Formats: sequence, structure tokens, C-alpha cells
Amino acid sequence: MTDWPTFRTIECSDPALTERGFTFVTVSSPALGHRADITFYAPPGTESAADLPIVLLLHGVYGSHWAWAFKGAAHRTLAELVASRAVPPMVLVMPSDGLWRDGSGYVRHREQDFELWIADEVPLATRMAVPACGERSPTLIAGLSMGGFAALRLLGKYPSRFRAASALSAITEANQLDALMAPGSRRGWSTDAADTSVLASLRSASAPLPPFRFDCGRDDDLLAANRALHEALEVAGIAHDYAEYEGGHDWPYWRRHLADTLLFFGEVLRGSKA
Repeated sequence: MTDWPTFRTIECSDPALTERGFTFVTVSSPALGHRADITFYAPPGTESAADLPIVLLLHGVYGSHWAWAFKGAAHRTLAELVASRAVPPMVLVMPSDGLWRDGSGYVRHREQDFELWIADEVPLATRMAVPACGERSPTLIAGLSMGGFAALRLLGKYPSRFRAASALSAITEANQLDALMAPGSRRGWSTDAADTSVLASLRSASAPLPPFRFDCGRDDDLLAANRALHEALEVAGIAHDYAEYEGGHDWPYWRRHLADTLLFFGEVLRGSKA
């Protein structure tokens, strides 16, 4: 067990006992007031690299830190894209949302700050746990459903911290989570507009927004909300990319279209996407 300046404790998996490229970490989070988990994946061959990009991948309701890898095959998608040189090497950082009831929303609660956990503590833990990431590593953020809500909302609140953002099948307003969660799950959540609405957060950004995109399946119940967000952003003159594909609100869709997010991030990192 090792003590760190910010986390009272941080426990890392033994690389000799894990699949190559993976690191599993548990930290004592001041923002949450309890332990929390993160799964990391660095493509094989990047062990001696420096300042690799950090890609935060946020899960949806009911999930946790392992979901993107072991339901979404995110590591396989990244490894294939890196091997084909379609994207530069990057590190996938897959945190739990803090494990509040069916989902924390990645927002500030009355006694816990799930937003601070993602925006501040997870990038710090990454630099501590992954030698290939450092102070100069650019940070990009993406997520599905509830995680997509967080990725776009946090981009609006902290535009200078992220190089780019992407959302798959995003929740666009916090009240859309009510149909997915047990009654009362959002009691105590922040009610500030920028914490409950993607559009409000993006419109209130204190600095120019980095490139961002979002997509949704044509059979997804959230399609109308995503179309409305796209239209509202166009009216507001906020540059973004939006796409619709066949599919619903499920892992087959997210596994298939994570590549679009990573390719978008690759374009941003290589400077071909303004």
C-alpha cells in the first residue's frame, strides 16, 4: 500500500497477473469519501512512451469501471485502430461513476462530488498509475448514455481541460434518467442548469469549446432528444459533429460505433480536425 499527496491510498494490480495492457486501480477518493475503481488500458508496445493521450470513457447507468472493456471490447477496438495506424496510441481510462444507486450522473451531490472525481481525480490517478501518461498528456472525454451526458456537460464546464469530447446515445437532460433509475435516485443532486442540461452547459462555457461530436441510433428512445440538441446547437452557432446510425440503445451499437469516437479523437490529436 502506497500513500500519495492527494489520495490517501492507491492500490494497483500486479502486471504479471493481468492481461497485457491492463491495469486495475482502486483509490481512496476525497471527492467521494470512499474508495473507487478505474480500469486502464494502454496498447501493447507503448510501455516506454511518454505523455500519451488520456481518453476518459464513461459508462452508463447500472455499469461500472469494467463495462467499456468487458461488455464494449473498447481495448480491442483501440488496439486494432492503433495497429492499423488509423489513430495514434492513446490510453483508455475507464472509471466507475462512483457507484451512487443506479447511477451518479457524474454530477455534484449534496455530500459527494462525482463531477470532481471525474474532472480532477481520475486524470491525476492516471498520471500516477500509468507511466506512459504525464503532465503533458492531452485529455479527451467520451461516454455512453449517462456517460455521454457527462462527457458533453463536462466539456462545457471545463473546456480548457479537454482536447475533445464525444458522446454515444447521450442523455441530454438529467430528468431523462428518471425512467431508468429507482424513484428518488436524483434526490440531493445539483439542480444548477449546467449540471442538469447538456445544452445549458455548452452554452455557458467560459472559453471556446474544443471539437466535439455525438451520435445516436435510429431505434434509440433518445433519438428525438439528440436531434433536438443538434438543432439547438446549430441555432446557437456552436460547432459540432452529429451522426445517426442504425441501431438502438445497447452494447452492440456502442461496440460498433466506439471506433467513430476514437477516429474523431485521432483526427483532433493529429491536427486535422479543428
